Amino acid sequence: MSKIHAARVKLCVMLAFVLALCSFSLFAPRFMPNDPNRANLFNAKKKPGGQFPFGTDWLGRCVYSRVLWGAATSIFSALAVVGITLAIGCAVGIAGGYFGGGTDMILMRVVDIFLAFPGMAPALAVAGILGSGLKNSIIALAATGWPQYARLARSYVLSLRRENFVYAARLNGQSSFNILIRHILPNAMRPVIVTASLNIGGAILGLSGLSFLGLGAQPPAAEWGSMLSDGRGLMQQAPWLVIYPGCAVFFTSILFNLLGDSVRDVLDPLNSQHIFIKTKGDRNL
Repeated sequence: MSKIHAARVKLCVMLAFVLALCSFSLFAPRFMPNDPNRANLFNAKKKPGGQFPFGTDWLGRCVYSRVLWGAATSIFSALAVVGITLAIGCAVGIAGGYFGGGTDMILMRVVDIFLAFPGMAPALAVAGILGSGLKNSIIALAATGWPQYARLARSYVLSLRRENFVYAARLNGQSSFNILIRHILPNAMRPVIVTASLNIGGAILGLSGLSFLGLGAQPPAAEWGSMLSDGRGLMQQAPWLVIYPGCAVFFTSILFNLLGDSVRDVLDPLNSQHIFIKTKGDRNL
């Protein structure tokens, strides 16, 4: 079995696991033994077992049901963050790399400003300005995460715009918009998709971090990061309040990271033959 074939098989396996996880999170309410938001102080801080597989919190709510309920929120919110940052970053990077000149200079200086801030600092600032809430945390991470995609897309567009099929498309009288959509974008998306797949796990951790700090999902909504924040004060009395949400974040992030590694092995142009996607411009040469 060749390395390429093995990488494709690994990608199919990891993709099947991820799709199964996403599908399960959508139908999680069918598997919940209890109402995730129903409080009953008589059941407060019960140990795992029986009616409550993961125990209960200080309000008597079923931790297992809340972990299942928060799966869709955590996973699809992270996918939304990656999708938004991917769209914004690609648009900025492709426009700057293709048109060059003043357009490229202005856009890249904006990118440099965002990249000058370390780590989660810009996201924390934006989330603090917008206020608490899951939607605001998604906006905060998306508004500060697109520069890396812009830089990556621009670097590939700078090389692609000098390819013969782009020159051929210009000679055929195609508009800049048509060249960008039909010729530049398909070839520049390969490394960007690799980066996006590797960043999904980071987006899950970022959303959980904002929720842990009180800037993400708000009670009584079940979200893994907020569950960790709510249970941290009871770690000695009821450690299951942080163990199970923490394991959910850990294993989900690991699964998406493994998927990203598989996508990289198949699509990374540094490990391939640098074969560009054929377009009509190629056939007109």
